[in-house]
Amino acid sequence: MTKSAVPKRRLPTSPFKDPVIPPCDRFAIGDRVIHDTYGLGQVIGVEQDIAVLVDFGSQQERIPSPFSKMSHL
Repeated sequence: MTKSAVPKRRLPTSPFKDPVIPPCDRFAIGDRVIHDTYGLGQVIGVEQDIAVLVDFGSQQERIPSPFSKMSHL
């Protein structure tokens, strides 16, 4: 049995709908952010939609996308 490269179509009323992926947040240098693990910080570098470098005061961390634990202030 082989798998086809075309995904199965689902009816609009199907309870098995494809998961909706929310769009990634966009961060710019200088944005103030809060992270669930590291706390308050400021964006000091942006790698397009791949990652951001954030200064949390005592440490700098590279946070990869998706930024599920980080949000704008």
